Formats: sequence, structure tokens, C-alpha cells
Amino acid sequence: MRILVVEDDESVAAGVLEGLTRAGFEPSHVASGAAALAQVRNANPDFILLDLGLPDMEGTDVCRAVRGLTATPIIVVSARDEEIDRVLALELGADDYLVKPFGMRELIARIRAVARRTDDRAGEGQPSAVNARSIGPLSIDHRSRRVLMDGAEIHLTVKEFDLLYYLAEDPGAVCQRSDILRAVWDGTWYGTTKTLDAHVAAIRKKLGDPRWIEAVRGVGFRLELPG
Repeated sequence: MRILVVEDDESVAAGVLEGLTRAGFEPSHVASGAAALAQVRNANPDFILLDLGLPDMEGTDVCRAVRGLTATPIIVVSARDEEIDRVLALELGADDYLVKPFGMRELIARIRAVARRTDDRAGEGQPSAVNARSIGPLSIDHRSRRVLMDGAEIHLTVKEFDLLYYLAEDPGAVCQRSDILRAVWDGTWYGTTKTLDAHVAAIRKKLGDPRWIEAVRGVGFRLELPG
């Protein structure tokens, strides 16, 4: 897998490049947003690790621009730990968000988990009717990876779609956090559950009503038709 590392801190980039190479990936490195977009256009990497604090432009703007060019998976790697930063990055098309400092084991696990989700998103060619789930005006089709609200398409990232589809398996039922992480992140999750909360927040905003996904304190979340 060819991974583009977008990072302006040379020491951080060097460590990441070494770790990725040891794990069997083919990493390359750029230190600016403009260089990252040029690489996406010309080299078409298989995966992108994107820092938010770049010298020439905001990483969120890079994320938005990349999403306008390709569906290549993106993991944002940033020192920013505020919920608003995580939610914004996910809304703009990032597939995951990792806060610095981090361990290479966790980074590699997340890369592999996102890559598996991307590879499987065609739904293995099963009939759409088997993979479609509908709740009132909300329709979720696994085969086409499309989400419709009253017939209008809602664009979700890979992880957002997988999370929503999982919750839609049994509308109204409470899904435990541990079960969600195991199902959506393939049991390879080594961090906190903040990323789950950020994904839920992003989905709520895209669905247009936070009541679609209810948080059950101390347990998890459930998907239900707003009443």
C-alpha cells in the first residue's frame, strides 16, 4: 500500500516513515498542503495520513480538496484534541482521527482497519434488497454505500457509513460501545472512545436531527426515528 504522509515536522515524519516501512507499506512524504494535492493528482496514493497544522494551508482545507478529487482513505493525525477539530475533519471526509502523540502499533492498526472497510464497501455484490435498511425517511443501502433521507443523498465517510449501518441493524435497540467498536473497527481499536463520539456527532449533523441517534449514558447508542 502506497501511503502519503503529509507532515511538516521532519522528526515526526521520519519516525512515521520508518515505522510504515517496517510494517511493509510504501510511504512517501510531503511537508505542505500544495505538495499533498499535487501528489494526489499525479501519483494517486492508496492512503493518506494528514496533519492539520501545515505551513501553507489548513489541513481541513486539504482534506476537503482531496475529497473533491478522490475517495482515497484519509486518517488525520494531529496534536489538536478538541472535539470540534475531530468532528470538522470527519465531516470534511476524513475516515479516522488520531491524536498526537501516538504509537506506531495504533497507527498501523487504524490504517489496516480503514483499508479493510474501503475494500469491503461494495458489499460483496449481494442484492441491494438484502443489504438495504430503512427507518422512516432514512434509507441505508450497503451494496451501493448510499444513504438517502427523503430521497436526497447524504454523503458519509467510510466509518460513518459502517457505524450508521450497524446501528440500523436493530432500530431502537441500544448498542453497547464495546460492541460498536468491535464491529465497526474490527476489534483493532487501541485508543479511547472519543473517535466513536466524534463519528456519532458527525452523523447526527448530516442527518439533520440529533434525535436520530440517542446516547444512553454508560451503555452506548441507539438509532430510532425522531418522535
